[in-house]
Amino acid sequence: MNIPWAELELFLAISEAKSLSKAARILKVTQPTVSRRLAELETLLGESLFVRSVEGVTPTAFGESLLLPARRMAESAAELERTASKMAPTPTGIVRITAPPGVAYQFLTRFAAHLRSVLPDVQLEVIATVNYVDLVRREADLAIRFQPLDRASSQRDLVQLANCKQRIAAFGTPEFIASLPRRYALTDVGFVGWTQALAHLPPNPQLAALIPGFRPVFASDDYIVQLGAAEAGVGAVVLGVFRSQLQLPSPLVELALSFGNTSATLSLVAARSSLSIPRVKAVADILARELGRATQAKVRAAERVRD
Repeated sequence: MNIPWAELELFLAISEAKSLSKAARILKVTQPTVSRRLAELETLLGESLFVRSVEGVTPTAFGESLLLPARRMAESAAELERTASKMAPTPTGIVRITAPPGVAYQFLTRFAAHLRSVLPDVQLEVIATVNYVDLVRREADLAIRFQPLDRASSQRDLVQLANCKQRIAAFGTPEFIASLPRRYALTDVGFVGWTQALAHLPPNPQLAALIPGFRPVFASDDYIVQLGAAEAGVGAVVLGVFRSQLQLPSPLVELALSFGNTSATLSLVAARSSLSIPRVKAVADILARELGRATQAKVRAAERVRD
């Protein structure tokens, strides 16, 4: 039986998205197209692959049996693409970078402009998401993540190229800060945060640990909306202090609040085999240098404070 790779890619997308509509967005096709192709694949196999319900779809027992070999094929397909890309004599083509929405907005947008000046034949594609993106399967070429690599990840061909430790602080408009009590504390400040469905994401849990009965004064599942609310004076937003010449300017200023030793570390991660692709290696080197400069700038700022 000849099963086209494109149909197995569809099967994997549905399995991981747990929704036909979400899989359609991942594959950049319409939901009717996904439904039709899934029906054709099930007819070819003579078995149902998913159980439908109001919550979404889950693999049948037969579908579960196909997941592991399909994932192996996905990794092999990604390896084939990497091998073909090695033939490019100079950096050219698309490099996909995944990062948390805040990092994507505040840093990677201006990094893209800088990259155009040094690598004009490379196009940047940024995947701004709070979800895990698999680098081994070439869902992206590079990742900027808050989570350090663990031992299991290292065994899956991932390597950490650079990291930058960020101090955590609260920011608001000057007008919002002026509306606070003269000697305000954490409990006096209204914070912008994530919606209940994403309440496990920073800074919601950290604020909940510091503020009894914490509830955001404004919540959104979109970082840009959160930032817009803070810039409109709705409340304060918690951000990492990232000292880089490529960081976007902001009308927000830092509040005089202490979060103790709370910090976050940004890590630049890649699949080891992807670094043999000229365009990926070139972009990774520039990104690593920028993160290194941001770290050095932070050290110099700390030294000036001590002096």
